[in-house]
Amino acid sequence: MMLKKQYIAFFPALVMVGCTSQQAMQESNKPVRQGNVEITQTQTIQVKPTPKPVVTPPPVAKPSYNSFYDWKSDFSMRAIASGNDAATVRRLLDSAYLNQQVISLDSGQPEFSKMPWEYVDSAVSDGRVSTGKRKFSEQRAYLSQLESQYGVSAEIVAAIWGMESSYGVVTGNSSLPSSLGSLAYDGRRQEFAETQLLSLATLLQRGDVSWSQLEGSWAGGMGQTQFIPATWLKHGVDGDGDGHRNPWATGDALASTANYLSNSGWVRGLAPFYEATVPTSFDYSTVGSKQSAARWAAMGVDTIADVSLDANTEMELWLPAGKDGPVLLLSPNFDVIKVYNNSSSYALGVSLLGKAITGQGGLQKSWPRYERPLSTTQVRNLQQRLTSAGYDTKGADGIVGTNTRMAFQRWQGDNGQTPDGFITQRSASSLASW
Repeated sequence: MMLKKQYIAFFPALVMVGCTSQQAMQESNKPVRQGNVEITQTQTIQVKPTPKPVVTPPPVAKPSYNSFYDWKSDFSMRAIASGNDAATVRRLLDSAYLNQQVISLDSGQPEFSKMPWEYVDSAVSDGRVSTGKRKFSEQRAYLSQLESQYGVSAEIVAAIWGMESSYGVVTGNSSLPSSLGSLAYDGRRQEFAETQLLSLATLLQRGDVSWSQLEGSWAGGMGQTQFIPATWLKHGVDGDGDGHRNPWATGDALASTANYLSNSGWVRGLAPFYEATVPTSFDYSTVGSKQSAARWAAMGVDTIADVSLDANTEMELWLPAGKDGPVLLLSPNFDVIKVYNNSSSYALGVSLLGKAITGQGGLQKSWPRYERPLSTTQVRNLQQRLTSAGYDTKGADGIVGTNTRMAFQRWQGDNGQTPDGFITQRSASSLASW
């Protein structure tokens, strides 16, 4: 299907759902006409048994430790009892110390939320783009080979490399055993951190990681594309053919990134996003929803460039800066990028960096840079007021997430604003301050 001028819409037929052994069904066929076509509709009546009440087990309290040493002793005992190599576990923990800065970074919150263009400006800074062009040229043959093998666009793999470690230059200088141990001891993400430590022990045992390479990010990221240990254990590949899967080796890091994105559902030949326009009469309440490409086209959403899309491809309409900013149709590949960092701004940054280092243009619509973000306190006030007014934000944590944007979007629609979900000092002034 060709979006823009050559768009042809088609819609799927109704599908009859088969009955199960626990459901009694009655069917009746009623011919109806749509234009010159007669369609047989199947009407299904389902009689379901009364569901049994679900019994939820009581929550299990997390263990509390008097000291970091107590946690290390307990974790060591549990890890060895579970079959992990005793010598490796003990050596790993012997090098771990409590890092309070890691705990502070994990629980810290910025004073103000960032506007999307601030993140994008950093992603496509002059230095990152110019270095990226040079690195992409150096690795062009290898990246093309990976694209052929895994289907993931070469520029996306290169852009993640640039975003995660400045193309292998900044891989982190925090002790991985200490960072992960501190996160586990703190308790907020104990299960996550302990899983990463056990995975790191396995990587050490099989020789992928050496004992001299135990430095990474404070959050546990390793190597040139910053995999956490458990993800590397599952998706890491030997790209350079030396018999090891080393996240600090360029060939292994790039191949593993392509493998990870491929395993996460990357669709070959599909861009992460397509810039678009919407008609004057557009229903902004549909912003943020996922519809087929055919459905968006039927609503008047039109890509700026001529692109070929399958009519059934599910796309999300995103206005990162509201009605006055760029209009983006997000493909499933945009969500795949977010397995690296579950942030739409991150995925947009990666996508635009990939375009920039291969000489492609960026966004055509300008950002509304006159808009100003809310402080964390204002976001919390906004969340509390929205929830009190019947627009549930699922908590008041001071962070503008999907639930908060959706709740605000519904409030906008009911209070005379264009429901674009964009939260700023202007759009949320009546809700954000007491």
